[in-house]
Amino acid sequence: MPHRSEKILIIKHGAFGDIVQADGVIRDIRAHHLQAEITLLTTPPYRKLLNRCPHIDHIITDARPPFWRVRDWLTLGSKLRSERFTHVYDLQKSDRSNLYRKLFFRSTKWNGRKPGYQPPSAIAGYITQLTDAGILTTHSDKPDVSWMADDVSTLLAAEGVRQPYIALIPGCSAKHPQKRWPYYAKLAQALIKHGYDVVTAPGPDEIELCKTIPGHTLLGPSGFLNWFELAGVLKEACFVVGNDTGPSHVASCLDKPGLTLFGPHTSAARTGICRGEFEAIEVLNLAALDVQTVLEAVLSKLPVHENSV
Repeated sequence: MPHRSEKILIIKHGAFGDIVQADGVIRDIRAHHLQAEITLLTTPPYRKLLNRCPHIDHIITDARPPFWRVRDWLTLGSKLRSERFTHVYDLQKSDRSNLYRKLFFRSTKWNGRKPGYQPPSAIAGYITQLTDAGILTTHSDKPDVSWMADDVSTLLAAEGVRQPYIALIPGCSAKHPQKRWPYYAKLAQALIKHGYDVVTAPGPDEIELCKTIPGHTLLGPSGFLNWFELAGVLKEACFVVGNDTGPSHVASCLDKPGLTLFGPHTSAARTGICRGEFEAIEVLNLAALDVQTVLEAVLSKLPVHENSV
């Protein structure tokens, strides 16, 4: 049985969608080590987000310094050794985290990458990893990030958003423009004609894109919504349509009905985004995916709205 002297470290540096999907895995680790003190090692951008995660007690941030910054490596190593962790779960499973094992955790019980194993998805890999460690994976494939969602009723009312509304996620990382479906403006027009309000909640580099899309661009008092406001907006939506990007994973992990659009960059199965009523359309060329196909897929999941024309 777990006992109070256990000190567990979970390594998960990023990225945003991967961290969101790991919620159920972290929850299963917590259930197995119910009385343990659990610390998460992650990168600085995710400290504020993960401070709210109910399955974690402490956060240590790791800026992932380059090899030549010796002082930063010594500082990180000193911090990790001083915590005297009894067990490490490596959910990042990268060359860097494997190096940390060799440098900082030689005598610590370690659960990480299985040599040669190529899982069909990240979630499948996590389940195998935890099963091999004797941990029940009750929640690993059912992440639930409802703890992320703020009450956004005041924000929605101030922006004049009417229920039911559909949330669109037309952006993604600027590094991956090939993941962007180019016809969200036309989809928004069609959805509005069918009686639905439409909202977008852009990140800092997506504001101009979202302003070209009919409906409500939710910017909030800070100029753009934070993670918790974004999750609140997605939670209250009746449906979500998005690209393969972090906010779409949030919607999936909020158990929302939705649809994500994939080109040839990867498969929906590989990302593990499909669960419950959150599905995917996969095509060889996103630019060739027409609006009518997406519209019909959305409307087939929704009742006819009384304001439809």
